[in-house]
Amino acid sequence: MAKKLNSVLGIDIGSQQIKIAEIKMQGREPAVTALGIARTPEGAVDHTGVYDVDQVAQVVKDLSAASGASVNNVVITVAGQASVLVRTVEAPRLEAGELKNHMEWEITRNVPFAESTIQSDFKAIPGGDPASQNMDVIMAISPQTAIDTLVDIVKKAGKSLAAIDVEPLGLARTLKTSYAAEFDNKTVCVVDFGHKTTAINIYKDGYLMLPRQVPLGGENFTRAISDNMGVGMEEAEHIKTSRARIPSNAGDQNAFGSDAFQTFNPFEDTAAAFNPGLTVNVPAADPGPGSGLYDYQAPVAGANDDPSDVVAIPEPDPIPVPVPVAAPVQDSEETKIYQAFAQVLDEFVSELRRSIDYYRSKGGDVSALLLAGGASKLPGLPEMLEKSLGLSTALLDPSRGLPINAKRLEAGVLENNRQDFALAIGNGLHILFD
Repeated sequence: MAKKLNSVLGIDIGSQQIKIAEIKMQGREPAVTALGIARTPEGAVDHTGVYDVDQVAQVVKDLSAASGASVNNVVITVAGQASVLVRTVEAPRLEAGELKNHMEWEITRNVPFAESTIQSDFKAIPGGDPASQNMDVIMAISPQTAIDTLVDIVKKAGKSLAAIDVEPLGLARTLKTSYAAEFDNKTVCVVDFGHKTTAINIYKDGYLMLPRQVPLGGENFTRAISDNMGVGMEEAEHIKTSRARIPSNAGDQNAFGSDAFQTFNPFEDTAAAFNPGLTVNVPAADPGPGSGLYDYQAPVAGANDDPSDVVAIPEPDPIPVPVPVAAPVQDSEETKIYQAFAQVLDEFVSELRRSIDYYRSKGGDVSALLLAGGASKLPGLPEMLEKSLGLSTALLDPSRGLPINAKRLEAGVLENNRQDFALAIGNGLHILFD
């Protein structure tokens, strides 16, 4: 555990962007004194971990200089499916020494990595029923090579490593600092919607209860737009960030009101079925021969005719007058873009629902949903999730309640990237917690 510090530079290395947040104690309260965000070098980081230490370290160094961050002590997050496992387990309610022995066994049997040398830690979750024989414990496991990679990044960036942490706990600090009053004694699901993966974390009273990571992120939306609209990935990313939105009635049978168009059913027995709600007008009077409705007339029986020889041919039914059908309305560009990624959105909602339902099956409940990460900024996403999941949903603001005293903060950096800084600020808030 890191020593108590008065200032920290929080670093979040993502597969698409690298973020830094400097947090200093000013009086008795923490303040944000520097923020920086830059694109991750191509191929340097993916959803499994960091591949190019030198390039990532250089970005961190450049961001620190450009943003005016002067703090040397760094808290950085280990992330990536091949780099860390975070899990909550149920353990017997034991004294510290006995719990340590039990968790060593628990960690050994949960190691998912081929690498034999690992680093691990655990912490019992406070609270719970003191009369219960069991308690919940958070454990984190990481291969030694992933730890060494982060140590090298910090060193080459000219900084000093204060602590290596994991994403769910970094986000927990943001939640406890900026939303303590709102979610006191409540359970909230924080969704960190990243480029390659999405972290779905459920917290009760600010403590992590269920961490889960799914291999679905903003890149999946970009690729769907690219494939379905026949454009390159770069153009698809531009379309997603500048013109894509989720319509207000997403989740309905037809998102843009296309259910107004009726499909012709040949098995219906009336012309009215072709256009429900419209009246088919048939002439009331016989217009006579040559009118085009019917020309054949039945023979008329004469005085010398044998009635039995006369075959009465029934007058044919009038042919309905065709009713004009409205021409199909062309899909707008907005509709086409939405339809291009709608299936991926459905998968994303299903993953969220699966996680929440699992937690509820264990006797818990969820009060609200908070969205973080760059991909969470897709217009209409909070409203759509609130409607689909029945949960109050909002974008997470990691700077909420924190003074922003960053002297070199460029205009729009925080406003346009607020959700991107959730983890970096959470790492910086390490100074408030043991």
